[in-house]
Amino acid sequence: MKISLIIPCFNEEINLQKGVLDKIGNFTKNDARFIEVIIVDDGSYDRSKKIIKDKYLFQFPKFKLIENAHQGKAFSIISGIKNSIGNYVMFSDIDLATPIEESDKLIKEVNRGYLIVIGSRNSQREGAPFLRKLMAFGFMIIREFVIGLKGIRDTQCGFKIFEKNAALKIINKLKVFHDKRRAKGSSVSAGFDLEFLFLANKLDYKIKEVPVIWRHVETKNVDFGRDSLEALKDIAKIKYYDLTKKY
Repeated sequence: MKISLIIPCFNEEINLQKGVLDKIGNFTKNDARFIEVIIVDDGSYDRSKKIIKDKYLFQFPKFKLIENAHQGKAFSIISGIKNSIGNYVMFSDIDLATPIEESDKLIKEVNRGYLIVIGSRNSQREGAPFLRKLMAFGFMIIREFVIGLKGIRDTQCGFKIFEKNAALKIINKLKVFHDKRRAKGSSVSAGFDLEFLFLANKLDYKIKEVPVIWRHVETKNVDFGRDSLEALKDIAKIKYYDLTKKY
């Protein structure tokens, strides 16, 4: 097993100062399963890229930096997958709300034969504001009713692993997250996870959901109201493309 770990980055200077890349680097540097750590910068305009270049690319030889124009988190992940050399691709949010050590739980299921394994936050969502918990529950009901993603409790946890060829097949069928899509400001692209898993179901890939530790981390990159509206629009588009047999 050769894993490419993908870390999306957009204006993450504060998280970098907390040492998140030190934790990732120290965890992966002597682990032969991880052959590269691809940090995909999504057009950051703070000091993120400078910090990564000046400190981390030299400190951790497995680290690589991809510099993209701003298109949102989804395209950071897509770019990382397309540029990866591993036969499996894992991605983690840079804030490490799910500790990187939890990757062992996902890898265990890969070794059992699953091609798509997704982390699932516990139902309590430790430390998350009540509004976020309420919106997450409503979001789950909507996605099950509209696009039929039943049996998956948590599509949005930023901690997943895919077999690379399966991921590429799914990416090639994406309609909502096409190359011409543009983002304004921070965009967590919640609809990407939905479209990806929706297409995985259509392609008959079995999806394994694994409970992982998750702790709420305050971030300026998430706006619950704006991001929820964006996700609802994406759900409507997924439904439209499915009904019109565009997938």
